[in-house]
Amino acid sequence: MAGLPQPVSISRHHIESFDPATLEKLGDVPAHSSAEITSAIQHARSAQAKWARYTVQERVAYLLRSKDYLIDHIDRLADLISHENGKPRVEALTSDLFPIVYLIDYFSRMAPKFLADEPVRIRFGRWLRRSSALVRDPRGVVAIISPWNYPFSIPAGEAVMALIAGNAAILKPAQATCLIGEAIGEVLNASGLPDGLFQVLHCSGAELIKQPVDFISFTGSVETGKKVMAVAAEQLIPVMLELGGKDPMIVCRDANLEVAASAAVWGAFMNSGQTCASVERLYVDHAIADDFIRRLVEKTRQLRQGRGIDPNTDIGPLTTQDQFNVVSRQMENARRNGATFLLGGEPNPAAGPGYFYKPTILTNIGQDWECVQEETFGPTLPIIRFRTEEEAIALANDSKYGLTASIWTQDLRRGKALARQIIAGSVIVNDCVLSHALAETPWGGPKNTGIGRTHGKYGLLEFTEMKHIHLNRWTGVKNPWWFHYAEPSFQSFKSTALLLRSGFSTKTRGAFGVLSHLRDVYKKRL
Repeated sequence: MAGLPQPVSISRHHIESFDPATLEKLGDVPAHSSAEITSAIQHARSAQAKWARYTVQERVAYLLRSKDYLIDHIDRLADLISHENGKPRVEALTSDLFPIVYLIDYFSRMAPKFLADEPVRIRFGRWLRRSSALVRDPRGVVAIISPWNYPFSIPAGEAVMALIAGNAAILKPAQATCLIGEAIGEVLNASGLPDGLFQVLHCSGAELIKQPVDFISFTGSVETGKKVMAVAAEQLIPVMLELGGKDPMIVCRDANLEVAASAAVWGAFMNSGQTCASVERLYVDHAIADDFIRRLVEKTRQLRQGRGIDPNTDIGPLTTQDQFNVVSRQMENARRNGATFLLGGEPNPAAGPGYFYKPTILTNIGQDWECVQEETFGPTLPIIRFRTEEEAIALANDSKYGLTASIWTQDLRRGKALARQIIAGSVIVNDCVLSHALAETPWGGPKNTGIGRTHGKYGLLEFTEMKHIHLNRWTGVKNPWWFHYAEPSFQSFKSTALLLRSGFSTKTRGAFGVLSHLRDVYKKRL
């Protein structure tokens, strides 16, 4: 691939975008200066102050109009995603556009409940005529830095959650998919959002996060995520980081091999393997390994690679030359280490002039190899055999990532028990990859996968600040723990401690003591 142009060209004033399948220029967008970024954030802050006063239902009404606009223009948007990202048009619809339709519909119904004030039961609140509640305030101006692998669904979903929660949002799309970033702005602002509330800026992420934003949502590499966190720490800006995965698939000996093999092929090769939840490590029980691998190879041979816009394409190109180089290097390292390549392991120039790499299946590999430990983000599937379920769990957990995992067995009780032992944010029994598309469930995980969650109730609440409000209805009574200190106050709290001690007789003694001492204290203070 030496000598081919990069998929993104940045001039002083414009960012150019190219089709990764043909390397033809698709268009360009203006690059924003530091002064323009500062002005945009000031504009966003002014708009957010008004937006925060809208009810959740009023905010939702805007997003429902955006949903309808997206559906009305879904063919054009799918074509754009297929051209600029490279994925098949079907995947552009199923994994980038439909999830946003679903997400908006879900939060339009559930956000009023999730964002409602939450009463907190205070143990002695009834006696003292007190109550507490948790209130969710918007964070303010949210900076969203998004990747190129799911250039519509990831940033649009986070923008929708940020807006529904009452924030303004600034999106910095990946440069390789800058035109799709513009399309997100078109869709959301078609609803008539207040001017400046949602903006798309084409700049470096470093420039954006140095600005006075209130929250940063970043999806990308571990290395860049650490840099984002370091810059945010200087200003104590909270962050949400989704930094990837090296997701294992465990195939038990009682699994339905035909279904599991089909799932492994799709899970490893959809979006050309450029999915944080891709099946990147496959562990198969030695008793059924030969049969399973045979099915796997047969199904992979039938895949059709080409331009994503071609309706007969199953696998498109990699999106960037940098990613093509990462995949090529990892596979060459595996070849030098003695791996057996059952399929692929090389570029596919027959598919087109772009960044095509053949679907690759390899065996005879070590758990400590780069292709097993490091995120590949390409159409590759390394396979390792195991003999016991304990070994399979240990291998699956031997990773610096913890995003998702899948377990394949017809014994659902066993599947659930194994799932509890996996260290990951999402574990799926008898399915794979799909969990990011589920608006109801949280997305994220431990270890180097990142910090925080998106989607579901807890993902929406990431875009809020928790506030505790406490009410004391005894407006004319002084608290017994205020100055001046006296022996009755000491005795009342000593009796209160007895209420919390085990033993009925002790609790009874404490209750009488509290009532007696409170009566004496309040008599004096009134």
